[in-house]
Amino acid sequence: MPSSPIRKLAKYADDAKRNGIKVYHLNIGQPDIQTPQCALDAVKSLDRSILEYSPSQGYKSLRTKLVSYYAEYGIDLSPDEIIITSGGSEAVQFAYMACLNPGDEIIVTDPSYANYMAFAISAGAVVKSVKTSIDDGFRLPPVEEFEKQITPKTKAILICNPNNPTGYLYTKNEMDQIRDIVKKHDLYLFSDEVYREFIYTKRPYISACHLEGIEQNVILIDSVSKRYSECGIRVGALITKNREVRNAVMKFCQARLSPPLVGQVIAEASLSTPQEYMDAVYDEYLDRRNYLINELNKIDGVFSPTPMGAFYTMVRLPVDDAEKFCQWCLTDFSYEGQTIMMAPGTGFYTNPSDGRDQVRMAYVLNKEDLGRAMIVLRKALEEYNSQA
Repeated sequence: MPSSPIRKLAKYADDAKRNGIKVYHLNIGQPDIQTPQCALDAVKSLDRSILEYSPSQGYKSLRTKLVSYYAEYGIDLSPDEIIITSGGSEAVQFAYMACLNPGDEIIVTDPSYANYMAFAISAGAVVKSVKTSIDDGFRLPPVEEFEKQITPKTKAILICNPNNPTGYLYTKNEMDQIRDIVKKHDLYLFSDEVYREFIYTKRPYISACHLEGIEQNVILIDSVSKRYSECGIRVGALITKNREVRNAVMKFCQARLSPPLVGQVIAEASLSTPQEYMDAVYDEYLDRRNYLINELNKIDGVFSPTPMGAFYTMVRLPVDDAEKFCQWCLTDFSYEGQTIMMAPGTGFYTNPSDGRDQVRMAYVLNKEDLGRAMIVLRKALEEYNSQA
């Protein structure tokens, strides 16, 4: 199993904090936005004498309420087509375990969320990548690049839309292109759509569930973690109209017994979050994105494309080895008692030699802290490169 690029340097950050250094965490997608009040109230008003197992597929009341939520996005579901999981990560893992045999191949776009690769390894699957480039904002390559990767062992394509770690948002033409490949080769399409609330463009949101002709091939991955700033409750969902896949997934659900009881209570309450909250959170992330991208591209030698969704961006730095630089920032550098933690880019690529001059940043801090973090980054780059 590969180490997580998002958390692998945590011990150095902990050491820095123990030494009195303020660490600005841009490495992890942990929002600083307050969780909706209706969710917090659900915790405070929890009135149960027994904290029992929930059904392995999750509470029916939560799944029923989710049907209405998805209907607002033009996704027609029944409660039986939704399986509650322990976070979106478990949904990815169960999808792999149910659909892929050891030796089967799955195609991902490079760079991609590191755990996609880790879970593939745990399932015995082989990851094949289709490369995208920071220079054109990680746009999807021509269909021929996908065709080159397809072999008799190819069983699935995985996309994240909007994308983590790049913030890229697939166009309708690109989604239709993916649909055609899936249909032609009868592949599964795993689609991670946990950031659908955070799309910073006038283009319509295109879900994999909107694609006609591959309804039985689509497995949707979702989570409440980022939508409502509830990463710690560990509630996600695996959604598919394919009954055979659901039956296989349920075997894994039963083996792990049940998803979190308290988390589901909170998640169900969160579905009543006022639109005013969602609008304010959206505006806040959009403002942070604009600020961060502008400040990054002011720094000599630094480049970041403008992400169209989620709250991440991949950043090219003027360094020889971004992982070495990230660690150095935590172990050997501080500016006015402050330093910065970032996720090394190589961990998001299937080939460890790619992304050596890149990092992923999450704009989950308020603008004041983002501003301080950019000052620290500029000073760190100046000092680091002066030693070269």
